Amino acid sequence: MKTNTNEWHSVAQRIQAIAQTGLAYATSPYDTDRYQELSTIAASMIAGPEPQKIALAVELFAVQHGYATPRVDVRAAVFREHRLLLVRERADGLWTLPGGWAEVGQSAAESVEREVLEESGYIVRAVKLLACWDRNRHPHPPIPVHAYKLLFRCELLGGAATASTETTEADFFAEDQIPPLSLTRILPEQIGFVFQHLRDPDAPTAFD
Repeated sequence: MKTNTNEWHSVAQRIQAIAQTGLAYATSPYDTDRYQELSTIAASMIAGPEPQKIALAVELFAVQHGYATPRVDVRAAVFREHRLLLVRERADGLWTLPGGWAEVGQSAAESVEREVLEESGYIVRAVKLLACWDRNRHPHPPIPVHAYKLLFRCELLGGAATASTETTEADFFAEDQIPPLSLTRILPEQIGFVFQHLRDPDAPTAFD
């Protein structure tokens, strides 16, 4: 049976989760060695045949400890006059909804409000959770970690467009003028979903 890239990476992420959790609770050198070997196998599956990428994956996995759980990516849908706020990433030069990993010690809503301010210069208030997506179930380019994506509708309170260490531009776009997207972070169909919620603000939260 043919397995697509996202399914393959999901298998590798699951193997790494088993290895990470096993290492957290292993009580014998034998178990530790076996779980470490599993982690190395998972790194090879995710990185592909290039030794340098395998080494980077091994290094990434090595800093993750304890019981393995998905990470949380928060994203904001902010509108001004029916135009959607997007930021341009320094990493790839492409555009996305402002957001990033949720911070320990902050609620998801607080994290998304902070991310918008840091990446765009705009002050917002989270008002509704629009979606909770399992990243693995959408056609994003694969990444080593399993993540949930929380999408919030945010009210624009103030501020002005500002570049940051992670972004070079921030601007508002009409639905038919969306620039090239950073698919690792956001997909065209997810942008369409955001505009659909703008037209139907009482629509229920979507989730996988």
